[in-house]
Amino acid sequence: MLDYVVIGGAQAGLAMAYHLKAMNKEFIVVDGEKEIGASWLNRWDSLKLFTPTEYNHLPGYKFNAPKGHYPTKFEVANYFKSYVDKFKIPVQLNTLVTAVRKTEKGFYIEHKNGEIEAKNVIVATGPFHIPYTPPCHTKISESVLQMHSNYYKNADQLQDGDALVVGGGDSGYQILNEISKNKSRNVYFSGDTNVKSIPQQFLGKTLWWWFTLVGFLSFSKYSWIGKKINSSTQPVIGTDVKEILSRDNVIAVGRTKDALNNDIFFKTKKVSTIKNIVWATGYRPNFNWIQGLELDADNYPKNYRGVSNIEGLYFIGLPWMYTRGSATLGGVSKDADYLAGVISNKN
Repeated sequence: MLDYVVIGGAQAGLAMAYHLKAMNKEFIVVDGEKEIGASWLNRWDSLKLFTPTEYNHLPGYKFNAPKGHYPTKFEVANYFKSYVDKFKIPVQLNTLVTAVRKTEKGFYIEHKNGEIEAKNVIVATGPFHIPYTPPCHTKISESVLQMHSNYYKNADQLQDGDALVVGGGDSGYQILNEISKNKSRNVYFSGDTNVKSIPQQFLGKTLWWWFTLVGFLSFSKYSWIGKKINSSTQPVIGTDVKEILSRDNVIAVGRTKDALNNDIFFKTKKVSTIKNIVWATGYRPNFNWIQGLELDADNYPKNYRGVSNIEGLYFIGLPWMYTRGSATLGGVSKDADYLAGVISNKN
């Protein structure tokens, strides 16, 4: 019977593991992937953090890169691996958890190869669970290559011909930027063209320096300003939206409404020449594997700063768990500090 099982081996799980190690708890971090950092390595090749090095430190160990550098996904994965080695964090990979249920003694954590018993569980699986693709994708001809942004690596995956990118968030615009650099194809864009774009540098300082100065990432979701930020459309960071949309081969078509074979219907027109589609349409949370858990209107666990309705069950790394920074690499440390305090006081 372990004291804790941490489910998820990315930034949130590792931040909690640091504190459990410091408290001399008997614990293990389990992760369904084959290596530490896989959740980052699985994303597209050109992905970089929006936050510079100095805002990416996990507890007790600085990110080893120059100040002002924006790390690649490979550097993030290597940082995680170094973190595990430095603090000798017990990690069990290839362990996809399928069920968590409360018992009189604690918890049973079931996975494909067996089960683990623990007095407490910390769920650190993050916000990205099930890639969401609009239902109309099933009506599109099999000759059209379709993939969710979760599986997009680079433009070399695409076949010859026109492309479509659906989704107006950071991922959608970054992928649109990359694909449309090939001027030999038209790239249709289905997403919000009025989204605000914020540069990563302003008046000689990084965006995150300004965010820290004004407290943008520290406002509680329960505060008036926190609620205002949370309900607002999030800006695209570090990508020049206007420049991308002004390219001759980029054609904005409004919302995707329907499809039939090779015909795809948008708000402004019908297009029949598209050979590739990247759906940058986000994710849906999935916590159905946790028995007895109460979910909110967005299907995320009801909790206060990571403390759930089930005694001994905790969460970390959820979007807006307490602040705008809760699901970020640099912001998760504050939530981990708080949760560690809760655990310490409990004992």
